[in-house]
Amino acid sequence: MELGIRNVQKEFGGFTALKDVSLDIRSGELIALLGPSGSGKTTLLRLIAGLDFPTGGNVFFGDEDASLKSVGERNVGFVFQHYALFRHMTVEDNVAFGLNIRPAATRPPKHEIKRRALELLDLVQLSGLAGRYPSQLSGGQRQRVALARALAIEPRVLLLDEPFGALDAQVRRELRRWLREIHDATGHTTVFVTHDQEEALELADRVVVMSQGKIEQVGTADQVYDNPVSPFVYGFIGDSSVLPVRVEHGEVWFEDRSIGLKAHNVPSGSAKLYFRPHDIELLDGCGGCIAGTAGVSRRVAGTKRVELAIGGAGHRVEIELPVDHPAASRSRIAFRPRRWKLFQDDIEAPNEVALPQPVAA
Repeated sequence: MELGIRNVQKEFGGFTALKDVSLDIRSGELIALLGPSGSGKTTLLRLIAGLDFPTGGNVFFGDEDASLKSVGERNVGFVFQHYALFRHMTVEDNVAFGLNIRPAATRPPKHEIKRRALELLDLVQLSGLAGRYPSQLSGGQRQRVALARALAIEPRVLLLDEPFGALDAQVRRELRRWLREIHDATGHTTVFVTHDQEEALELADRVVVMSQGKIEQVGTADQVYDNPVSPFVYGFIGDSSVLPVRVEHGEVWFEDRSIGLKAHNVPSGSAKLYFRPHDIELLDGCGGCIAGTAGVSRRVAGTKRVELAIGGAGHRVEIELPVDHPAASRSRIAFRPRRWKLFQDDIEAPNEVALPQPVAA
């Protein structure tokens, strides 16, 4: 089932939660709506579900305008963060609930409902637990039951709202892999909301990055990580460091010196230089580079993150070094970004000549 979001607005009193949002979701695609709290991602999911209705614009299911249709008319499966299972029902009855409450004319026979429930419990790797109650299950098992219940009604679209938010980190990682396998096996068009960038990048075919009620960027994990189109996306997806710089005649300057990065065809003026802490090369001297005084360092897996104080104004950036690097507090470190991007202060669009290899001064 293809979904089309067309110029959708959503207002709550005087607050605009979504601002002219448009998005096309392909049939069978797994889409992540990613953003911080208040970005509009859950509001957009609710509009797709029919739990709320747009103030303006349209929501299409295929060629059908579903903007004012109810949840039941849209036939969507919904999985919530906190499971929303019926505590007085067995696991099997929870899974079968959506089928049992259908109108008599469309309700399958009891033996078919039972077959379908047991089949789905096998799919979500919970066969043998049909007679248990939710209180007898772990958090991860409850979320599997919730997904099986959503799939039981054979939804046109599957929607998940922070589905792993209430689980610990190890269970989250296991269920991410499992959800991707379930999606590939069933082929449902799936939209899930998350604020966890790792979750979105690992799971989704495409990531929709949202901020302040707008879509900042839509793309694959590689596209949004390697080529972010705005300062927000660069700062939100992955770790980043930023320095205020200026462009003069195609060269990037920090304070009173060129730092050895070329920005051809970029208008002169002030800008922000973004780079990833791991995307740097260390230099012996500083003839056209960035140099700073090492401060706090911390271990991150197999590397060391070191905070550097840069320049007279005390700007701070983080760089990533081998864990056995001898950098000590107050030592001087010179480096240059290998991959980087400029966003000019007075121009909304980013500098598209970014992410080159560095050019020696």
